[in-house]
Amino acid sequence: MRRFFTCLGFAFIAVFSIQQANSQTNNNFEISKSMDIYLSLFRELNLNYVDEIQPSKLNETAIKAMLDELDPYTVFIPESEIEDYQLMTTGEYGGIGSLIQQIGEFVYVSEPYEGFPAQKSGLIPGDCILEVNGVNAKGKTTAQISDLLKGQPGSTVEVKILREGLVDPFPVTLTREKIKIENIPYQTVFENGIGYVRLTGFTQKAAAELKDVLIKMKEKNDLKGFIIDLRSNGGGLLNEAVDITNLFVEKGELIVSTKGKTEDRTTIHRTRQAPVDLNIPLVVMVNEQSASASEIVAGSLQDLDRAVIIGQRTYGKGLVQNVVPLSYNTQMKVTIAKYYIPSGRCIQEIDYAHKSENGGKRPDSLRSTFKTRGGRLVYDGGGIQPDVALEPLEFSAVSANLYGGNYIFRFANQFARNHTQIESPDKFTIDDSTYRQFVDFVKQEKFTYTTESERMIQKLKEIAKSESYLEAVQNHMTELETELVENKQNDILKHRDEIEELLKIEIVTRYYYQKGKIISALQNDPELKKAFEVILDQKQYNSLLSGKLN
Repeated sequence: MRRFFTCLGFAFIAVFSIQQANSQTNNNFEISKSMDIYLSLFRELNLNYVDEIQPSKLNETAIKAMLDELDPYTVFIPESEIEDYQLMTTGEYGGIGSLIQQIGEFVYVSEPYEGFPAQKSGLIPGDCILEVNGVNAKGKTTAQISDLLKGQPGSTVEVKILREGLVDPFPVTLTREKIKIENIPYQTVFENGIGYVRLTGFTQKAAAELKDVLIKMKEKNDLKGFIIDLRSNGGGLLNEAVDITNLFVEKGELIVSTKGKTEDRTTIHRTRQAPVDLNIPLVVMVNEQSASASEIVAGSLQDLDRAVIIGQRTYGKGLVQNVVPLSYNTQMKVTIAKYYIPSGRCIQEIDYAHKSENGGKRPDSLRSTFKTRGGRLVYDGGGIQPDVALEPLEFSAVSANLYGGNYIFRFANQFARNHTQIESPDKFTIDDSTYRQFVDFVKQEKFTYTTESERMIQKLKEIAKSESYLEAVQNHMTELETELVENKQNDILKHRDEIEELLKIEIVTRYYYQKGKIISALQNDPELKKAFEVILDQKQYNSLLSGKLN
């Protein structure tokens, strides 16, 4: 009997192998056939199309259309964009070190990085870029201007700048440097003894940098707890995520496994080093933009019952990519596997193979249940659900339009021109005088916006007109519109608290750059306050990790 099952097993393996071989043969034939059709079409286009074609441009378009049928992470990288993709893994590029943004027909300096060429050369937020190396910048996108500003470290770039308050444009010559985007732009130990790190990237050495910060904090302080802030961290290198998790869990722990089409794409990643601290109360802060490597760290620490996760459900990117070289110095970033965290769950939210069905999203009712090491229930298929779920901050329509319309940005520029210094980021506030100046600025700029209520009334009027009811309800509509306008005029005062917060952070950035921006934003951060509460309440902390809430 045993021999029968052994033979049967070999038969199944043989059949499976034959099926795989047949499938591969069929695929190879289809690829060969498709390539032949493609080359024939390209040749005939070149011979017969009425105008001259641009082969390279058409080829990139065809490749992009093909990859669009897959997932958004599988992309073709032409030679001209290689540097941008190197930035994603190293955090380094050659440039002037500044954020830029498009306003109207021009691109403006929005936030120079402290200590880099843009800031050292005197560029300030609000500077309008008219030319780059003699190239007219009018009508160009942020990406196009960024390409012109980047280059080899040590090379120079000349920009022509128009600055508000000055009549004439002026040239600025900048020497490009190697710009390193920090993985940890801010870290501190608060007065309550809790250590905090804002981690914004998972580029090379992120884990080593975090380890160094944690060790120094422990040497100099009696830490009551530790917070890793991964909010809006879009991820990066998988091995850095594993090594960061390793700081808090034993050597040899399974952190993430990847499963792809072939055996060589199936790998297991375990911790390799001795931990730094197995017992310190740990909180990881996340939001909807925490993705990929951020989700590996948050999800594995949750699965191992090592940290309390606070915030909103994460993005849900459980796909692994590799960059593979192609001919003529081009590359392709291709999805090769899905990753699974210690409980066995995959956090990928969208099934791109079925994206035509409900956008590829799986209903919550069909999500599978898994268990953490301690037996808490967790779920797959939709990012990491926090242990303490908090509502995301929602801005009113007036605040969103003031920010999106660059009124807050421009007022901060004006404020900085009129004030040489302000208080430190943790102390600076918007006083009554400054807020009145902002209200006056907005009035002078003739700020206006349309509320959702106004749009709905307009739509209702159109429907009423089509149904011949408009004349009957016109007076009521007019009264409602008038009342809405009167109320809308008070919105800037009604929503002063949230507008003040946006103004404060924007103004602080003019004087204290990225670090000051983070410090200022943390002063009134409700999610940080919740993290403090959880860490300092040992009973609540333990209850959340055990799943036995009182």
